[in-house]
Amino acid sequence: MQDAIITEYGTTADGALVRQVTLRNRAGMSVAVLDYAGAITAIMVPDREGAFGNVVLGCTNMADYESKSPYFGALLGRYANRIAGGRFSLDGEVFHLPVNNGPNTLHGGLKTGATPNFGHRIWDIVTANARSVTLQLVSADGDNGFPGTLTVTVVYTLEEDNAVRIDYAAQVEGRPTVLNLSNHTYFNLAGSGSALDQIVTIPASFFLPTDAGQIPTGILLAVAGTPMDFRTPHAAGARIGAPYEQLTLAGGYDHCYVLDKPAGAIGPAATLHDAVSGRVLSIETSEPGMQFYTGNNLTGTITGQDGALIGPGDGIAFETQHYPDAPNQPHFPTTRLDPGDAFRSTTIWRFSVA
Repeated sequence: MQDAIITEYGTTADGALVRQVTLRNRAGMSVAVLDYAGAITAIMVPDREGAFGNVVLGCTNMADYESKSPYFGALLGRYANRIAGGRFSLDGEVFHLPVNNGPNTLHGGLKTGATPNFGHRIWDIVTANARSVTLQLVSADGDNGFPGTLTVTVVYTLEEDNAVRIDYAAQVEGRPTVLNLSNHTYFNLAGSGSALDQIVTIPASFFLPTDAGQIPTGILLAVAGTPMDFRTPHAAGARIGAPYEQLTLAGGYDHCYVLDKPAGAIGPAATLHDAVSGRVLSIETSEPGMQFYTGNNLTGTITGQDGALIGPGDGIAFETQHYPDAPNQPHFPTTRLDPGDAFRSTTIWRFSVA
């Protein structure tokens, strides 16, 4: 197999070199990944006329990825999404985390410091070839308040049928921990402009309503009869302004959906379709939930790769994951990882045209 294309992307503020790995298949599709945050910077796929375009949001330089990026394409950890009050307990011991989202911890803790969260760290490139890249990160005991020494391995694979497969694996040593890994790529199948007119399908009969701080209330609420229902295809923005409390609290969609599939099995999570270009993204995952986020907090202060400022709704994230705040809500699927146990998770993005 041919080697991957590895180039120097830039340097961090403290002078660390950041490299980019580009994967390609025989169909002409390509995926570019930084070792910084494991961030996917570009996915080039054809439209129905065969013209290739980048379907993910990203920054244009390393400085913006460090200081401005809202996790564009990044791997999230140790705990994707929110933990209420920046605290949880395991076996009677309370662990305190840095808060970075009001009173809560979001995406694993602080973005800066000696050991920032996974979305602001440089990962080791273990192996790379034309079709896949393996990244690894070791998170020390006490990193951002989390117990146990955690080793995480993530493999991005570009398949010949234009699918991107993400395989996560992790193990912890010394003490049990909690773990919730995800990827925060923002998709726009048109390649530019708003993504809110693109058609979304989510096979989920329930979602997790939240309080004003976007912490799940603990109940599973049926989507039927609400603007949260995407079991039949709807434009992402068709009902985003509806007078519905959950949409008002989040400023749009930013909610975890409970997927209608067997626990642990790889099954459907979402579909996104851009009628103009014909591009289709179908998502499958082994995770029990998926955070559907319409980019409500994109502020128009970052210049995207098309040269335009990125604003609300210009990208949509489908963050496959376990449920937010699960360490504090024992009736949710567990996110506990014990020494000797192996964590594994898979998400697949399939690209096609219609």
